[in-house]
Amino acid sequence: MRWSADGLIAVTGASGRLGSRLAFRLAAEGAHQRLVVRDPTRVPRLGDGRPLPECEVAVADGYEDVAGMRAAFDGVPTAFLVSARESADRVAVHTAAIDAAVAAGVERLVYVSFVGAAPDATFTFARHHWATEQHLRRSGLRWTILRDNLYHQALASFVGTDDVIRGPAGDGLVASVAHDDVADVATAVLLDEDPHRHDGVTYDVTGPIALSLTQVAALLTLATGRQIRYHAETVEEAYASRAGLGASDVELEGWVTSYTAIAAGELEHVSHDVSRLVGRPARSFEQWIDDYPLEWQHLVHGGRAGPG
Repeated sequence: MRWSADGLIAVTGASGRLGSRLAFRLAAEGAHQRLVVRDPTRVPRLGDGRPLPECEVAVADGYEDVAGMRAAFDGVPTAFLVSARESADRVAVHTAAIDAAVAAGVERLVYVSFVGAAPDATFTFARHHWATEQHLRRSGLRWTILRDNLYHQALASFVGTDDVIRGPAGDGLVASVAHDDVADVATAVLLDEDPHRHDGVTYDVTGPIALSLTQVAALLTLATGRQIRYHAETVEEAYASRAGLGASDVELEGWVTSYTAIAAGELEHVSHDVSRLVGRPARSFEQWIDDYPLEWQHLVHGGRAGPG
């Protein structure tokens, strides 16, 4: 068993794609964890329906549920904070969660941010992450930041019902990453025998290669047998083609700027932090396609319009 040197670990977003993967990994290592969820019926469970071993469950109605989050963090030395849903008040929601951790006596927080987080980042959500990072640095907590790239699964979700990926990414490249690799990095950081090794450190968590969306489309074409292609929209076309999806202005800008950030070269950096921390190379998009067919099988029967 590999217990966290810091004791009990709170895992937020434990019912989501990343949080649930982390919960299973920590459970496999025998770590004592508290799974923080909105809906207790969605807590990760073993295949036979039994609860994960050494797991407690805490319910909070989002990070803005101050009382719920403080209770969830009570008695927890270490917390893992996954980013909240995209919204106009996302930074305030993130800072509320950090403040709840401080108030509850949490000592160490590992936060999932985004590559290239900066006050002038092209991708609006990367600017939100930058603001959250600054609040975390000022919080007095011991902190580690995991800046991940776009997920491989997200790129597959970009395919529309007409088998076209549309967006103003030009010929830019993106070093997308698998959820599992981010979860493996988080596990390595949270369960390190010397937890102080990662204090004040920011890691870039990316795939091993950067691809253009034309290359992404070609790989999905080979996998699905459908003719998937990339169409480089202008920014104006991108806003127009997404105008009828019922998204807020913040979400819409986030979707479009994820593409323009690719065009600007802000998502092409390939980091080797996965291999350094996990001891094996990160999974490429092509490997992810081979390993996780259920994540893209919907494309075999015709793509669904993704939010991006």
